[in-house]
Amino acid sequence: MVIKELDGRKFADMVIQGAINLSNNADTVDALNVFPVPDGDTGTNMNLSMTSGSKEVKAYNSEHIGKVASALSKGLLMGARGNSGVILSQLFRGFGKAIENKSVLTTSDFAQALDDGVSSAYKAVMKPVEGTILTVAKDAAKKALELAKSEEDFVMLMEKIVTEAKASLKRTPDLLPVLKEVGVVDSGGQGLVHVYEGFLAELKGEKIEDSPVSLSMDEMVNAEHHIGVQGFMNTADIEFGYCTEFMVKFEREKTDESPYDETRFRNELSELGDSLLVISDEEVAKVHIHTEQPGDALAHGQRYGSLIKIKIENMREQHTEIVGSEHRVPDKVQTPAEKKPYAIITVSMGDGIAELFKSIGATNVIEGGQTMNPSTEDIVKAIEEANAEKVIILPNNKNIIMAAEQAAEVVDLEAIVVPSKTVPQGMSAILAFNPTTDLADNFDGMKNALEHVKTGQITFAVRDTSIDGITIEKDDHMGISEGKIVVSDKNRLHAAKKLLSEMLDDEAEILTILFGEDAPEAEVSEIREFIEAEFSDIEVEVHNGKQPLYSYIFAIE
Repeated sequence: MVIKELDGRKFADMVIQGAINLSNNADTVDALNVFPVPDGDTGTNMNLSMTSGSKEVKAYNSEHIGKVASALSKGLLMGARGNSGVILSQLFRGFGKAIENKSVLTTSDFAQALDDGVSSAYKAVMKPVEGTILTVAKDAAKKALELAKSEEDFVMLMEKIVTEAKASLKRTPDLLPVLKEVGVVDSGGQGLVHVYEGFLAELKGEKIEDSPVSLSMDEMVNAEHHIGVQGFMNTADIEFGYCTEFMVKFEREKTDESPYDETRFRNELSELGDSLLVISDEEVAKVHIHTEQPGDALAHGQRYGSLIKIKIENMREQHTEIVGSEHRVPDKVQTPAEKKPYAIITVSMGDGIAELFKSIGATNVIEGGQTMNPSTEDIVKAIEEANAEKVIILPNNKNIIMAAEQAAEVVDLEAIVVPSKTVPQGMSAILAFNPTTDLADNFDGMKNALEHVKTGQITFAVRDTSIDGITIEKDDHMGISEGKIVVSDKNRLHAAKKLLSEMLDDEAEILTILFGEDAPEAEVSEIREFIEAEFSDIEVEVHNGKQPLYSYIFAIE
């Protein structure tokens, strides 16, 4: 069957098939993790993200492909988990924006939209790395643009896109040395290939059987809760001092003279700053931008109508100035719940670690971590529940940082992300928090605290491998120091002692031991006795973290 036009219903079915195929292969994608530890979560993250997008598409019944693609983009954004999920959401955000006004697509339209998606994803990543999902997406899109010049049939086009994506995937070890060292291809790229394979199956009339999903966390995504955004920036790149928000209520006489076009409006505003969000419908447009010239941004909006709900905050001084205060309801009739000045939101795995975080100052603790990363929506919900004027987010995992930064961008309050990558770093950051100083100073102080703690972990290998000169066999206990495997031993206690011997030096003063749900107390006692005998000057604290996957987490200060 030849398909020369792609409408919304067919595209929706492609998305659903892509999500099913990714779900069926999520465990395989997880297994491609570079390090042989049970935190391989790329497949899980992409699966949960794509499932969220698929739910939105299922709920949106339309033949207009641009509207269906917008629904997909919205679902992916709010369901995005981990770096891989965020990048996937950006690929389809750019895709959706490219075709938002199209009711059907030709192969040329489809190819160009794929390429626009790649551009969006590259812009969303601070330091793009080749040999990853980005490369696979880029190579596939480039091939699509080349083929669409002469190929009008979507089936033939998608077959060749899949072929090129697979070829690009095979090349990833040549671009990323760590992949070649371990002998795997990029896991994110593999996940994208599975999505594209699902697209092709639908176009060919082949239905992929839906197998049970190993995790049910996708049910936590509320598909009815929409926060529409049209831009995403990394908060670490903020250079502009005034957080400016306003709404434009369209006026016919002004839009007749200067027709409103969201893309042009967004491009105009993008020259004034960063962290730009534009949301619009037939009646209003809402804008959020960080800029040095708030007045210029407001002037751009006034070209299309009247300005309402204006708010400008000086982020350097952390002082809020509300414009148009004469329109406020008098205090005597306002009954909002009193907001706390600050809230600290952190992520942890294990009830014991969660309680420890709360005891040292965390306001909200989101359950998550390896293989169970919270989504953007989960973090947004925690921010809203905190009911605070300013929020500090501690991800405690490198794969959660991008989702946290995305959440900080979409909420209507001051929020920053201190990029903690481990539980010990998160604890060190909280202890550096100063409630009497502003958000910028707290960011500097808490980020600086991350450098004053070392993290060690004991976990087990899920397969045989060799890395950094260390031979590792399946079920070996591994000692990881600052993200690098330095010890492998069949005996867990021996691995723990070897790791601590590697990490403890003359500068170490305090060792905190968080033991997991599989660590017996007798073994914990032996580790404590070992430290007291071999490193008598070091103070030892022991807590039952009750965490899964990691028998021990060590924090060394």
